[in-house]
Amino acid sequence: MYRTHNCGELRISHVGETVTLAGWVQIGRDFGGLTFIDLRDRYGITQLVFNMDENPELAEQARKLGREFVIQAIGVVRERSNKNPNRATGDIEIEVTRLTILNGSKTPPFTIEDESDGGDDLRMKYRYLDLRRKPLQKKIIFRSQLAIESRKYLAENGFLEIETPYLIKSTPEGARDFVVPSRMNPGQFYALPQSPQTFKQILMVAGMDKYFQIVRCFRDEDLRADRQPEFTQIDCEMAFVHQEDILNTFEGLTKALFKKTLGIELDDFPRMSYDEAMKLYGSDKPDLRFGMVFSELNDLAKGHGFGVFDEAELVVGICLKGQADNMSNKDFKKLTEWLKRPQIGAKGLVYVKFQGDGSIKSSVGKFYSDEQLKTWGDRMGAEAGDVLFILSGEAEKTRNQLSSLRLELGNRYGLIKEGDFKPLWVVDFPLLEWDEESGRYHAMHHPFTSPKKEDIPKMESSDKKVLGAIRADAYDLVLNGSEIGGGSIRIHDRALQERNFKLLGFTDEEAEAQFGFLMGAFEYGAPPHGGIAFGFDRLAAVMNGSASIRDFIAFPKNNQGRDMMIDAPAPISEEQKEELAIKTIEKLN
Repeated sequence: MYRTHNCGELRISHVGETVTLAGWVQIGRDFGGLTFIDLRDRYGITQLVFNMDENPELAEQARKLGREFVIQAIGVVRERSNKNPNRATGDIEIEVTRLTILNGSKTPPFTIEDESDGGDDLRMKYRYLDLRRKPLQKKIIFRSQLAIESRKYLAENGFLEIETPYLIKSTPEGARDFVVPSRMNPGQFYALPQSPQTFKQILMVAGMDKYFQIVRCFRDEDLRADRQPEFTQIDCEMAFVHQEDILNTFEGLTKALFKKTLGIELDDFPRMSYDEAMKLYGSDKPDLRFGMVFSELNDLAKGHGFGVFDEAELVVGICLKGQADNMSNKDFKKLTEWLKRPQIGAKGLVYVKFQGDGSIKSSVGKFYSDEQLKTWGDRMGAEAGDVLFILSGEAEKTRNQLSSLRLELGNRYGLIKEGDFKPLWVVDFPLLEWDEESGRYHAMHHPFTSPKKEDIPKMESSDKKVLGAIRADAYDLVLNGSEIGGGSIRIHDRALQERNFKLLGFTDEEAEAQFGFLMGAFEYGAPPHGGIAFGFDRLAAVMNGSASIRDFIAFPKNNQGRDMMIDAPAPISEEQKEELAIKTIEKLN
């Protein structure tokens, strides 16, 4: 056998045993008569020792080993004289009696250490080397454990794991599809699924009752740290359920995953309406790990001759505790410049400092008396030492800008405790959102989301305010400011689905062409049903305090959607184009 033990397993209790190890050379060290080799596999590192006096030929062979050579070593476990308390195997070493080189290695293009000297592109090009590093291995192992525990919980709760197709039909809603040409149907294309949404609904019509799938999905959209063109969902659907049933089931899943993988017991998740989240935090995915809720100041700030406030639709602010005496004019200037960046687009920032000595200092002090500024502080719960930050303008934009400022202050001033997790459900989303560019409504979640029963009559209105007030039986699971999962109760009635398609601007012909198969299924006894999808990669990242999902994916794409290791996407041959009728299409166009 290649090994009797792995490189993280041997302890002081194994002293005197003859063992066989195999792995990669982490590093070699020569000390005159002794040569030490750190041998690594995914389980850990074990020190090998070679004695020049006792076996010069073997020691000379060890000195020629390079980093990342793959070797097998047979030897006797002995207690180390110079122990390493930072390593699980640090009490022992292997006195090697036989060494076999299983494979050599070029010098790696970057160091394979916890802290590597390789840049992102270089490490992605040599991803197989990057994955040898312990921090990445831990993340991939965690992802595997998360998937296993997800399957266990769902299976124990009666869910069936059912696969759905990867080659489906392109639809106009949502993000851009990746399309696949069909060789047997020239000029026609499959799409890769953005979600198994319609298939899982049809499984409910088919009587499958409880479905799940840890499924790969595809979206051709601009990339960020928490987005990849291909990503994984824990995709679930249930029949004969209300919203409460789904929230309880998947709150249970989340609690189970935290307990099994991190050993953390989560409290019951609070609930917050979409309207409340937007009013208090300016975001439908609020980070509850720290305070600074929004306070509206229209009635206190308007009508005092400060045009910026007087002409604004909304004046709103937040209170930062305990930093008034630490912040200089330079700090406020930097924050203002940060807010004015195109990504945020604020026009300016107003501040009020309630200083430790009881005095008040403000950037709008010439427009407002200290007594008036104190009323602002009273509303926001300010005390001596606190700072108010106030923005104004169009309501929706201003709330978004203040939300960005809140998160920035939370990070800058250490308000977020490491290892703290604050999940919540955001519920009662709007069914529709108006898009000025296209001049029509879009589904806030997707076109199969059910409106609340009491709001269904509003769907007959032509008034934009009435239509915008229609609430959906939709919900998102938010964790530390990230949307982890989202779902809804679905429409299961053909007539209501047709009515919703009309609101979204579909003609009858378009709706039938795109989704006739689903509406047809509704005519054969579709049960009430609903579901949710968790962003699996994002869940793994947030549970580990990471902003990027990339390291939790074995072979991710870069920010341009390229696989640097295999150099994809890439051109295809003229023969392949001919087979797929792509050349013919090019000529026709």
